Amino acid sequence: MRNSLHGIHHITAISSDPQANFDFYTRLLGLRMVKQTINYDDPSVYHLYFGDRVGSPGSILTFFPFPDAQAGKVGNGQVGAIGYSISADSIEFWVERFSRLGISFDGPFKRFDHEVISFKDSDGLPLELIADSNRSGVYWTESSLPSAHAIKRFSSTTLLLNNADPTSSLITDVLGFEMVATEGNRTRFAAGTGEDRQLVDIVANPEARRGVPGPGTVHHIAWRCLDADQEEWRKAVEANGYNVTPIIDRNYFHSIYFREKGGILFEVATDEPGFAVDQTESELGSRLSLPPWLESRREDIIRQLPPLTTIGQQVS
Repeated sequence: MRNSLHGIHHITAISSDPQANFDFYTRLLGLRMVKQTINYDDPSVYHLYFGDRVGSPGSILTFFPFPDAQAGKVGNGQVGAIGYSISADSIEFWVERFSRLGISFDGPFKRFDHEVISFKDSDGLPLELIADSNRSGVYWTESSLPSAHAIKRFSSTTLLLNNADPTSSLITDVLGFEMVATEGNRTRFAAGTGEDRQLVDIVANPEARRGVPGPGTVHHIAWRCLDADQEEWRKAVEANGYNVTPIIDRNYFHSIYFREKGGILFEVATDEPGFAVDQTESELGSRLSLPPWLESRREDIIRQLPPLTTIGQQVS
């Protein structure tokens, strides 16, 4: 019998300028770039990973930057807002910080039992800070943000759909999430336990526009599973009528992919082997990492990539 999924592993989005992307997540939000690598399917494109100090599963937001791409439009068939967990005592700190730095935001406002601040990144990707816990977390210690107010990990994410029913059935009956609350057209599900517990909201709106991929939108969302269970998850998803890929080696984790009925690309990824497989903790994100099968092409790959200055990940 396979174990339950443990929540969110990572979320991958599309951005435009890689430097603006790096600056926003490291200098403004205080996250660490734990890995700079490339899109294995298109080595001319970066794949940038931002998270906590060690790149813990459940803290990682990744980007494919396309500098010349037309901006996307967030809508149905996509992941909407990405919510980060902060302490309940941190709302005032982030309101003051955003106000001082000229970052537009809404809130704080109440959703279910938690206060929320909503804002967007440099490409318009919807983000939220959710005062849902005082999780200890392994925050990026070289950030100048006070540790008490540091972003810990994902709290929740929102799936935007025309019809909630097929996806609700998938994530409860197949993936093992628990339905925990409803508020208007928003239904909340939970996965994981204790400090690892994370939430997934489905917002159903048949009148909303369909999302358009591009910078400022999410490419896919990955759920966490044990390495030993991944083949069972692949078989379970396939048995329920979904076209699922074989297990794919992503160097830092192994993945399967399938598209749920509303159009959102789902991934199920393992925690192992992790981001320290090719760099020590102190080295994470400090240089371009390539998988063994692309290392011989390093010089050619670097020539194709736009410049990116990552020296000094501290928040200004």
